Amino acid sequence: MLDKIYIYMYNVHRRRQNDMRLTKCPVCNKELTITQLTCEPCSLKMEGEFENCEFCSLSEENLEFLRSFIRCRGIIKDVEKELGISYPTVRSRLNRLVAALGYGEAEAKSRDEKRYDVLEAVKEGKMSSKDAVAALKVIR
Repeated sequence: MLDKIYIYMYNVHRRRQNDMRLTKCPVCNKELTITQLTCEPCSLKMEGEFENCEFCSLSEENLEFLRSFIRCRGIIKDVEKELGISYPTVRSRLNRLVAALGYGEAEAKSRDEKRYDVLEAVKEGKMSSKDAVAALKVIR
């Protein structure tokens, strides 16, 4: 188990200094709780349970994309130029960022619930399979 910790810490230290975001336990991979904040200049230490920011657990790739997206004020053509990537790649990375932040989950659940309702209607004989296929195509 210590080998896992050493390997993980080695990989963390290899990253750039500003990417030293340790948000998951290197042993069990569960979310870490921040329990101490320190001010180096005055040696102040505060203890308690502090909340992680919602962006702290993003990968460096997602953070880089987010910074670029904000600098470009959400204009996809400008993001394309700044990062040197195509429109479909920008859309794909934006979708990954949205998913990483957990914003797309409600919409996905909603689609899944709608699909389930259509299948239940077929099962109960309230809808024909032909109508169900048409309904499922609309839900996509």
